[in-house]
Amino acid sequence: MSNDVDLQKKIFKSGSKTFFNSSLFFPAEVRKDVFRLYAFVRIADDYVDSIPQKVKEFNDFVRIYRESFKVGHSEDKVINDFIQLSFEKKFNPDWIEAFFKSMEMDIFKKKYSTLSETLDYIYGSAEVIGLFMARIMDLKEDSFYYARMLGRAFQYINFVRDIDEDKKLGRRYLPIENFDERIYDDPFADKLAFEEFILLNVKRYEVWDDIARKGFGYIPVRYRIPIMAAADMYRWTADKISKDPFTVFKKKLKPSKFRIISRVGFRVVLPK
Repeated sequence: MSNDVDLQKKIFKSGSKTFFNSSLFFPAEVRKDVFRLYAFVRIADDYVDSIPQKVKEFNDFVRIYRESFKVGHSEDKVINDFIQLSFEKKFNPDWIEAFFKSMEMDIFKKKYSTLSETLDYIYGSAEVIGLFMARIMDLKEDSFYYARMLGRAFQYINFVRDIDEDKKLGRRYLPIENFDERIYDDPFADKLAFEEFILLNVKRYEVWDDIARKGFGYIPVRYRIPIMAAADMYRWTADKISKDPFTVFKKKLKPSKFRIISRVGFRVVLPK
């Protein structure tokens, strides 16, 4: 079992440094389940994000999951552990299908023009992750809306932060509606327009993050600290971008492990 946890931990760590480092402060039983969840979704995400995309591997992964779910187990350890977790925590099967739908969108859809399109993608790529987490922490269904908003906020500020990286992959997740597409294709041609575009999208993140934080009261204190610390680190990223929108072209903004751990400590001393 230890080797399984180590494998899941390694997969999770490779893809989400901020939430991974925060998740280390969950109690052991929750941390184990978080690793089981994130190892599963990380593998699927890595298939569609690789260059070139591993479409066959992704489709095989989805097929094996669906076939295995019907019989209740799989020979693939990561898939099997996720299936067992889904039974234990009563995951809605529609959530994982929504996740697969968004991952498939990464194969054939490269650009999003409207906010509605982007939010459709985000539901499967991030909001359902919030729902999985709510189930892992045994939260009441009244919390589910806030869990979705937290997943949405995290994903959206990542889109802002990663705009240059995604552009190099031919992807545009941020909706361009009401803006000239040239601000995306050549942001330095009209710096003021690009700054306005970035700040608008940071504001959207802040609105959803503010809503999500209203739901923290549903989370038991022993689970709340790492969630709040992660949320603080995403807000730190947003603040950095707000001060200099063009920083998204200079470096990938990620809080250091020390900063994350320090924030956890701060939250332990001064929980809200």
